[in-house]
Amino acid sequence: MRNSKITWAVIAGAVVALLAGVGVAIAMNRSSTGTAAPSSSAFASPAAPSPTVEATPSAAPGADIKGPLDLVLVGVDTRVSIPGWEPHADTVMLLHVDAGLNSAYLYSLPRDLRVDMPAYKKAGFSGGRYKLTEAMSRGSRIPGEKTKKSTQQGYELLTKSLSEYTGIKEFQAGAVLTFAGLSKLVDALGGIDMTIDQKVKSRHHKPDGTNRPLAAGGGDHTGPQMVYQPGKRHLVGWQATDYARQRYGLPNGDYDRQRHHRQLVSAILAKALSQDVQEPAKLREVIEAVGESLVYVGGRTPFEYAYALRDLTPAKITLVDLPGAGVSSGGRYLGEQLKSEGTGFLKALVKGRAKAYLADHPKLVNKL
Repeated sequence: MRNSKITWAVIAGAVVALLAGVGVAIAMNRSSTGTAAPSSSAFASPAAPSPTVEATPSAAPGADIKGPLDLVLVGVDTRVSIPGWEPHADTVMLLHVDAGLNSAYLYSLPRDLRVDMPAYKKAGFSGGRYKLTEAMSRGSRIPGEKTKKSTQQGYELLTKSLSEYTGIKEFQAGAVLTFAGLSKLVDALGGIDMTIDQKVKSRHHKPDGTNRPLAAGGGDHTGPQMVYQPGKRHLVGWQATDYARQRYGLPNGDYDRQRHHRQLVSAILAKALSQDVQEPAKLREVIEAVGESLVYVGGRTPFEYAYALRDLTPAKITLVDLPGAGVSSGGRYLGEQLKSEGTGFLKALVKGRAKAYLADHPKLVNKL
């Protein structure tokens, strides 16, 4: 088997989670029978069950991984330059891979989705109903520590909250990729080709890629804006990440941004597949571009997942929209809730009926 058929999944370990402003998380979980891989990360391995495995000593690493798999893809607003800043899940995507490991569904949940969060003793959190984005921050708190935060704890509370909301009992994956790392990754691939589906004005960058300064007195940015026009476009690293993180000024706000995230993931994987990344020099270049920006923690390695998902090409990943609407009380905005079509998809997914459900609700499928 050619390595080119599997290397996209190695790259996906750094990409598939996308990130909105500054980071992505996807955690590689510890297998009950696998050997723990060394990691330079300060994070401990997330406490989540591993994929079903079957002993096959002579098989290639990863050949024992069985589906279905559910991966949590999180864009984390870290703002690491601010002491004591608590990480927020600015983007939440989930990838469900079917039992045969040859088809999948990529969908997003609103960052402001109102969810019930369970009590989490490690952070001294008693539980309650909050916005999904807050799970990372509330879970990251370490009792007695004012500045030290644990992103891994935040990930644990997030996945526990996701399990309660979606009905998905087990998640098998994770990692952390900074915003800068994602941009470097796109550049290492020579840029990506995307179909821009609507006019998008950048809040953050000028047409030359430099940052737009804040207006006097703070508030919004000022000066010339980079504008992304509809149509097929070639985007370099800063353009790809800048386009995907915009939500202000879009007709459907964060819901449009969620769709652009999923399109960006698909474009990155497609570009990786189109190149000779199986060549050692090219693969090394791509991995080095990510560098320390990617942190994965012990257990099954990206290469093992790469082999397991060797038949899962971008064309076999269905991008799904889950429509939602705002929730208010007394004129005060509380967050978001999914509409019945969205919650219906989650129920169908858990029951293994996602394909049939989407056939009955074709408007949920992204066409681009």
